[in-house]
Amino acid sequence: MAFGGFNDNQNQAPMADINITPMVDVMLVLLVIFIITAPLFTHAIKVDLPSAQSAPAPEKPETISLSIDRSGKMFWNNDQVSENELANRIVASAQRQPQPELQLRADKDTRYEILAQVMSLAQNNGLAKIGFVTVPSKNDAAK
Repeated sequence: MAFGGFNDNQNQAPMADINITPMVDVMLVLLVIFIITAPLFTHAIKVDLPSAQSAPAPEKPETISLSIDRSGKMFWNNDQVSENELANRIVASAQRQPQPELQLRADKDTRYEILAQVMSLAQNNGLAKIGFVTVPSKNDAAK
């Protein structure tokens, strides 16, 4: 008795084709399961959270750029100022709340005496936040 056909003259060689019908059936079943369960993943647990008040985040203080070139000329946010005008602006800035930060940008050939006078002027007039702006060296940039 032969299976697979009515022709008795057929050679009884093993079947070499891959039957992918069972694999397609399994994949379709998995696809249906995924389609049904996917909406369940998007649902969040409903929780009644308590409300609380907190202080607002503090404002970032303003920065003032004071540039000093090698000849001793001073620039307050790119506007040239004299020593008297610098003192008036520092006094006005020290009274603001929150107090701004004074960022000193000095040429590398600027005399230290000028920098010391500016820092002393700022400290004596109540401006406490002073920073120095520099250019990183080539060795630091490579790290």
